[in-house]
Amino acid sequence: MIIDIITIFPGMFGPLLNESIVKRAQQKGKVNIRVHDLRDYTLDKHRKVDDRPFGGGSGMVMCADPIFRVVGKLQGRKRKSETGDRLPRVILLCPQGKTLDQKSAKRIARYKHIILICGHYEGVDERVREGLADEEISIGDYVLTGGELPAMVLVDCVVRLLPGVLGDKNSLKFESFESNLLEYPQYTRPAEYRDMKVPAVLVSGDHKKIEGWRKEQSIQRTKERRPDLARNHKRS
Repeated sequence: MIIDIITIFPGMFGPLLNESIVKRAQQKGKVNIRVHDLRDYTLDKHRKVDDRPFGGGSGMVMCADPIFRVVGKLQGRKRKSETGDRLPRVILLCPQGKTLDQKSAKRIARYKHIILICGHYEGVDERVREGLADEEISIGDYVLTGGELPAMVLVDCVVRLLPGVLGDKNSLKFESFESNLLEYPQYTRPAEYRDMKVPAVLVSGDHKKIEGWRKEQSIQRTKERRPDLARNHKRS
């Protein structure tokens, strides 16, 4: 998979790309992540990428032209490549987008190439939405300074879903939000700590009972903490 990230703060992505699972995924050749400084694509001698909004108002709006330039370069001129592959999927990170969830992450992980546009200031020129973006994604109903943190969340969420990235191929099956359920409680050594004991079933060696206990705990925890997910689980 190829992931291109368009941002005015490329330095923010260093820690994400050089640590943990995302770093290992790149080393394994499972993903190629490239960060592009939007200021490199402006024709303004001061490398300006924003301007005042038409009609007045506070703040600044990101200009359309440099965004179109960098996306155009990444996409190339042809609508399809020689092999028939479609253009990279263009995703705008912004508060107005659809909220990212596990289902969306699994869908995005199936694309061969995605381009992430990190919005900033008061947003981007609406013509970017109309003429470039295939979809818009938000990570929640709260205000952030820009789209860089949402882009990092999306990258981390998607990369770990790529085949061969995680060491245990079964680990994805039992995580929170799979099957619309939260994950069951987890314990490790020692079996007793500060008068708190690990449930006896987990040290019983009876794998069938353990599986049943984990399923019950997962359902119960979801009902208590995320009743909206529990309702979806009943319908699935």
